[in-house]
Amino acid sequence: MANQSFDALHAAMQAQVDQQFLPGVSTALFQGRDVVDTFCCGFADREAAIALREDHIFRMFSNTKLVTSCAVLMLFEEGRIQWDDPIEAYIPELGSRHVLKSGATRIDDVEPAKTSITIRHLMTHTSGLSYGIFDPGTAMFNAYNKAAVTHPGKALSEMMTTLGSLPLSFQPGTQWEYSVATDVLGRLVEVVSGESFGEFLSSRIFGPLGMTDTDFWVPEVKLKRLCALYVGVDLMDPTKPGLLRADDKPFPGAYTRKLPRESGGGGLVSTLGDTVKFIQSFLPGGATLLKPSTIELMCRNQLAAGLCVQFPNMPRFESKGFGLGSSVTIGTSAWEPAEVVGEVGWGGLAGTIWWINPRIGIAGVLMTQRYFGFGNPYSFVFKAQAYKALGFK
Repeated sequence: MANQSFDALHAAMQAQVDQQFLPGVSTALFQGRDVVDTFCCGFADREAAIALREDHIFRMFSNTKLVTSCAVLMLFEEGRIQWDDPIEAYIPELGSRHVLKSGATRIDDVEPAKTSITIRHLMTHTSGLSYGIFDPGTAMFNAYNKAAVTHPGKALSEMMTTLGSLPLSFQPGTQWEYSVATDVLGRLVEVVSGESFGEFLSSRIFGPLGMTDTDFWVPEVKLKRLCALYVGVDLMDPTKPGLLRADDKPFPGAYTRKLPRESGGGGLVSTLGDTVKFIQSFLPGGATLLKPSTIELMCRNQLAAGLCVQFPNMPRFESKGFGLGSSVTIGTSAWEPAEVVGEVGWGGLAGTIWWINPRIGIAGVLMTQRYFGFGNPYSFVFKAQAYKALGFK
């Protein structure tokens, strides 16, 4: 593809900065395992006029989930877990659960769970656990926040005790709900491996791949490379230009010191370069952390018929199923390229996104820092332009 041009993609990303939708943006595209384009524009810190570089450090939020899922897939390959194992075999606090009755408005309006939560349920967000973020005003939202489920001062073991005291949103396996399930998987890694979650990731993933800037915190020597965080001027209207500084999200001092909670669902920081190395580890043509058959299994839709990705107060994403840790595109939609079927991917709350399309052998990474940005229009602009640049109209 000697004549391919990435100019339109670069211009589209620069426009997102110029129009004040993004503070700065770094991207990388793959054909097969090869990185065929990287691009950086805008600012790591708008107020200080610090230009964004490839070595700047980003808050990954839910892009952490792919790393956690990879760790669990490693344990599966080693025969140390099976997908339909009940989680209480490893984390007893999560056994003997109760479930909110349909239409319940009180947290104590429950019935016994009909089945155990399995590791497969956790990997696919069908466990019945919640998040306490996306459904304000509900009984579950209020209970999760009152119990401080995701408090950074709680180690994963303590978090399991807190979760064990709360009911499930639905009977395991019957619905899809984005949740703290991946934090539970982080604790699973600890129990099975006998290491802390961070130690396992360092020895089995970050070290072997040379991901030197990926961790649960940014040490002082690297703080100058941590990007500033921004939020749109209107959270409900991402088409309105303008950005506000939001460095105190999700809490003041986040990621600047080592804390007890090593969140498998949203705790890592990383760089474009480190993320590129990690995405490459799933692509054929070189050394991978997982066997090809395991990667294929990861990319296969695991949801029962009739289930799809769905967030509260939003339309169902009928074209999105879910594999072992990431969404799987199972149909076409009006807002994505026609060739998108077969793609796996996800993103983070501060705007980072990744996707891999094993069917046609391409992948993409975008790094930015816009709080509640994942799913904003820029992500679709990036994907549309990326597919075009890689030869798919």
